[in-house]
Amino acid sequence: MKVFARLLALLVLFLSAVPGHAAAPASAALPSPAPGRLSVYFLDVGQGDAALIVSPTGKTVLIDGGPPEAGTRLAARLRELVKGPLDLVILTHPHLDHLGGLRAAVKAVGARRFMDPGFDHPSEAYRDLLDFVGREVGQVMSPEPNPNSPQTLLTVGLGEGVALTVLWPRVPQEPFLANTRSDPNANSIVTKLTYGKTAFLFTGDSEPPTEEVLLQKPVDLTATVLKVAHHGGKHSSTAAFLERVKPQAAVISCGVGNDYGHPSPEVLGRLSDVRARAFRTDQDGEVMAVSDGTTVTLRSTKGSAGATSLSGTLQAGSPVALGPIEPTPHGRSSRSTAKEPEPGASRTRKPVEPTAPTGTSEATGERYVSLKGSKVFHRENCKTLKRSKNERTVYPSRADALRERRPAEDCHP
Repeated sequence: MKVFARLLALLVLFLSAVPGHAAAPASAALPSPAPGRLSVYFLDVGQGDAALIVSPTGKTVLIDGGPPEAGTRLAARLRELVKGPLDLVILTHPHLDHLGGLRAAVKAVGARRFMDPGFDHPSEAYRDLLDFVGREVGQVMSPEPNPNSPQTLLTVGLGEGVALTVLWPRVPQEPFLANTRSDPNANSIVTKLTYGKTAFLFTGDSEPPTEEVLLQKPVDLTATVLKVAHHGGKHSSTAAFLERVKPQAAVISCGVGNDYGHPSPEVLGRLSDVRARAFRTDQDGEVMAVSDGTTVTLRSTKGSAGATSLSGTLQAGSPVALGPIEPTPHGRSSRSTAKEPEPGASRTRKPVEPTAPTGTSEATGERYVSLKGSKVFHRENCKTLKRSKNERTVYPSRADALRERRPAEDCHP
């Protein structure tokens, strides 16, 4: 056995010395979420985006799911890190390198809520995903601000003072950006995660017009860690935006040898100008950031320099919004968000406040509908039904529907 072990060791050394057969550096598995800490995993999904948030109380948020080919790996990693269904899944925008692995992710661990911008997009993969989450996820929503306080920002509390605030988009209070280089990218969901003096900024594939809108608002954009927009593409992460964010660390999610040349030298240079330590999933593998509310510690699976510790600079408990949010300047968009989508167009549903049934269907004449394979039923006018092509079952009364299904959480039938 000793002779065999020596021969095997010599073979490994020989192969590592042969061009084209360099032994890959060992990937040290990152630890499970730290109890009582905020953990953020920037998952290695190749040329795409996926990040998992685990709050000190165990609340979980998945932001994007990478491309389709990453689905199996993403599902396996989530099973290791998540206990029970995800509390929220956010699709920042309807492009395949962000949505492709979400079906596998939801199938692997489940999800209670799904959010995306509600931006119309003709992608068949996007429509299929919406049909899937309409069947499998209890509530499907778009990030509409509270209608009772339309100038405030939508915030999701994750316990122990951890909050996830949506900075963009703000439909219907403000229209989607239009006539940009890429409207789906420009209307990516941008969120800020805060815990004590530390903060994370997630930017999807946002564009310079998105950054310009945010810069015009009295919003605190500073962040300890920035998830760099558009995989480090040169059209995002403008100098003015980075000066406002002041990131101490920046994570770039991109694939090894990708066809786009991501990250671009221009963005790497601008990150260097603001003295942000750059982490790249193509070189560093998965990146984990842990915050205790005062300090963020980052480590990666392929990192050779050990952990990096950063001190938070926010005033503990300071609000994300520093003043009233003004509307976006006129002329920025020609879209109207009040009208119904064209037949077959993909739209997410607006969040609906829970309401108790005010009467029976016999009194109102209302019918209830369930999609094929779904465990829930909806009101007949629910937007889930309008955008789904699946077969459906129609119930003449709520009592009939309750015998076979449970009420959906989006339209609260």
